[in-house]
Amino acid sequence: MLTTVVVVTWRGAGHVAECLDALAAQDRPHRTLVVDNASTDGTAALLAAHPSAPEVLRLPRNTGYAGGIAAALPAVRTPYVAWLNDDAAPTPGWLAALEDAMAPGVAAVSSRLEYADGTAQSLGVRLTADGHGADLTDLTATAGGEPFGFCGGAALLRTDALREAGGVPARFFCYYEDTDTAWRLRLAGRRVVAAPGAVVRHRHGASTHPGSPRFHRWNERNRLLMLLRCAPGRVALRELARFAALTVVLPLRRGRPRAANFRPWLRCRVLAEVAALLPATLLARRAISRRRTVGRHALWRAWARG
Repeated sequence: MLTTVVVVTWRGAGHVAECLDALAAQDRPHRTLVVDNASTDGTAALLAAHPSAPEVLRLPRNTGYAGGIAAALPAVRTPYVAWLNDDAAPTPGWLAALEDAMAPGVAAVSSRLEYADGTAQSLGVRLTADGHGADLTDLTATAGGEPFGFCGGAALLRTDALREAGGVPARFFCYYEDTDTAWRLRLAGRRVVAAPGAVVRHRHGASTHPGSPRFHRWNERNRLLMLLRCAPGRVALRELARFAALTVVLPLRRGRPRAANFRPWLRCRVLAEVAALLPATLLARRAISRRRTVGRHALWRAWARG
């Protein structure tokens, strides 16, 4: 048994059973560990009654996806740890394809996440010129056919490499914990690859509702925190300044976009949270610098694209 599959759930009674059924059908042996983020919708009873008898780590409060993975990591004793969303249903050969792609020097393998109609949602993550992590669906457009990072909805990581890179940023709560982790793995000289044969059907956003104010708050905040932790200093400061400047001028604009991330109050909250977390973020940046073997600027030049 090489892999512990960690499934993080929160109020997942409507879909987590499908995920567990799919894991029970895998053709590679593995350990399943479900982190229940204090669900109140009957998820606990469903997990206890499921025929696959998964191990369950029930947390006293909702710590988000990042917090759930971080809470599970000390309990992982296998060489590999898989991250899997509770609204994802892997095909039977999913884990085998991921494990077989874990070549020497590779620290993380991303799956092929698909929508219900079979179209690709993600084969990994690309790094944009303004520091966003964006879903990648065409590996031929990347350096060496590799993604910059993995999509945390379904991926396999080397447990020791993840721990050596500093683990999972639990304070992110949700979103960008995967791209931040990929940054740190690559700064440590490790590779991230994709396994197109590791197919997962994904009900994207079943728990977090993409487009909601909470989604945009976490997304915008965590991108800035990731850049402050991992990116070249000039890039991190440039993007923070851009975000703050747009926040100031938005109230003066007519016809501004209706999306929640263009609401001045939400952007002000993001800036306040970034400021509150800045001391801890700068300490994390220093620790990342001590561990890295690859230059931040070299990594940025190699991977950031428009």
